[in-house]
Amino acid sequence: MKNTITEFTEYLSRTKNYSAHTVMAYENDIHDFITFYEKFIGATPFPSDLSRADTICFRSFLADRQRRALSHKSTARALSSLRGFYKFLAKNYDIKNDAIALISSPKVPRKLSKAIDPIDIEHMHDAIRDTSSTTAPWISARDWALVVLLFGCGLRISEALSLRNHDTHGHPDALRILGKGGKERLVPVLPAVWTAIDKYIELRPFGNDANDELFRSVRGLPMSSRMAEKVIENLRNYLQLPDYVTPHALRHTFATALLSGGADLRSLQELLGHSSLSTTQLYTKVNMAEISNIYATAHPRAKN
Repeated sequence: MKNTITEFTEYLSRTKNYSAHTVMAYENDIHDFITFYEKFIGATPFPSDLSRADTICFRSFLADRQRRALSHKSTARALSSLRGFYKFLAKNYDIKNDAIALISSPKVPRKLSKAIDPIDIEHMHDAIRDTSSTTAPWISARDWALVVLLFGCGLRISEALSLRNHDTHGHPDALRILGKGGKERLVPVLPAVWTAIDKYIELRPFGNDANDELFRSVRGLPMSSRMAEKVIENLRNYLQLPDYVTPHALRHTFATALLSGGADLRSLQELLGHSSLSTTQLYTKVNMAEISNIYATAHPRAKN
């Protein structure tokens, strides 16, 4: 079974071009089911045994996850991982299971994205300046460059951290971003973004080779997602901002600002790198919530 799962994860990585994070999530989900299935049948399963799992088995697996207080979103992803694994087994080993197709995914409520007030982003700049005496000047410049890049280009944190020095050479009008699933897109860059990045590069003491990652840690290593999250977390705590102020919220703010400014959904979908327009449409709900609030508080007939 272990070798079969390894083949599946290699297929996801090499053929499907999934990110390392996604592959790990799939692998964990499959192992979770195999652990459950072993208890369910009272024996260590071989790959061929997976064809005999029925709807009772799969529903018991979902119930087991519910007893462990795992979220509907996590369980929906686990079921998706399992379906993908069974498709792989059918194609490569002729191990088929029709029961998995009869199982419905848990309903996952889609939360409205929360945008950061633009004035709070300006306050982040002030906070970085105010705390610069406790950090090296290049670290302060790096932190502001990261904030401006996420807000100004609407990048995912992984996309921002994957940028290399040669991507910024010559100040291209648009950055070539490799997003989820290896999907490439072009994202326009505002002058303010280049100004922040230039100042950071000028002060940065290492990582200046063309192929080096743009953002570096204090020790000169490539900056990790957790380090970037910590930058925003420290700013949030310093300014006493709400918990939803995260690197991803800067991306939400970019999207909401563009939509409020008249951008159409298709253009916004392209800029954000969403594979589905339904994901982009969540921002229309955010905008309507804002409009409804303005209406309720400002319209003279709203109270009627």
